[in-house]
Amino acid sequence: MRKRRTSSTTVEQEEGDEALEDAPEETSRPAAYSMSDMKTFAGPRRRGPVSKVKRAAKWLLMLYVCVPFVVKLCPSIQAKLVFLNFVRVPFFLDLKRPSDVGLDHTLNFYLQPQQKLRIGVWHTVPADIWREAGGQSQEWFESTLSSAHPAILYLHGNTGTRGGDHRVELYKVLSSSGYHVVTFDYRGWGDSDGSPSEGGMTADALFVYQWLKERRGQGRVYIWGHSLGTGVATNLVRRLCDGGSPPDALILESPFTNIREEARSHPFATVYRYLPGFDWFFLDAITANDIRFANDDNVNHISCPVLILHAEDDHVVPFHLGKQLYEVAKRSRSLSGHKVEFVAFPSSLAYRHKLIYSSPQLPRILRDFLDTPPPKKE
Repeated sequence: MRKRRTSSTTVEQEEGDEALEDAPEETSRPAAYSMSDMKTFAGPRRRGPVSKVKRAAKWLLMLYVCVPFVVKLCPSIQAKLVFLNFVRVPFFLDLKRPSDVGLDHTLNFYLQPQQKLRIGVWHTVPADIWREAGGQSQEWFESTLSSAHPAILYLHGNTGTRGGDHRVELYKVLSSSGYHVVTFDYRGWGDSDGSPSEGGMTADALFVYQWLKERRGQGRVYIWGHSLGTGVATNLVRRLCDGGSPPDALILESPFTNIREEARSHPFATVYRYLPGFDWFFLDAITANDIRFANDDNVNHISCPVLILHAEDDHVVPFHLGKQLYEVAKRSRSLSGHKVEFVAFPSSLAYRHKLIYSSPQLPRILRDFLDTPPPKKE
């Protein structure tokens, strides 16, 4: 029995040895892999944080270098950045319904400065006739313009529409103080037709002023411009003064000296302000679009009282530009004999560029400057 078992074991061992000899050589020793195979199995190489930062910095540098050349080659881009009329806020406001922003005593209507060009206008009546205004026709609103209440033509700045939040709040303050307020969107803004230009904006302002003046008769009309609207306002008033019919007063809120100085001082220009050729790349592109808004030149041709309002913490139109304009106005021969005042709002009030309307002192400031009586109490 032992011999048979041994023989059987021997046969099995021999068969196993033969199987090992017949097996491929790869199975008889450990596999060897090249470095390229190792990379394949290891997956894609991951970038470290330093590499990512370098890559991002490279793209930012390329963008920084390219932007000036793009603006220079396409000056229309710079014009869009000056006007920003494509930025419409509030986004979903129906300008045909001023009551949606709390102006229940305001009429929306349209005027046509030229053929195939229609601009949207709002007329807000003084507070003491609010109750009568509800549901009234355009003819009724126009008839109120012959009242003793003074009227203000408000010229807004860039971005947004006549329904912008801070603008609406100012209309309410002025209306509560006893003023008619007429405002509109320049061509290319809001629901007005056309596209913007300095000449077109000034032409629209002149047309609305003449429309208002015709209905006012001998009644007082003041012109109020804010930010970019101060450029439109001084253009308009200069033209009126040259024609021998100045307005009763000009109010400039957050004004600048001229558009080149404003563009140089604007926060958006910070990253390029000290770049060699800044004027050539950016400011000359503005001039190439025939955009000047030269307030500092215009005040030398204006002959009516001028009030300047500016917040010290205004970072959009820096305070020093408003102060410089005031100094030019004080020296102006055409303004000799006219009241010229500058009212500064301290930084502690945080009025910045748009919140001067919230000053409790604003109605008194206007009343003192314009010599208007306080509104009647109901």
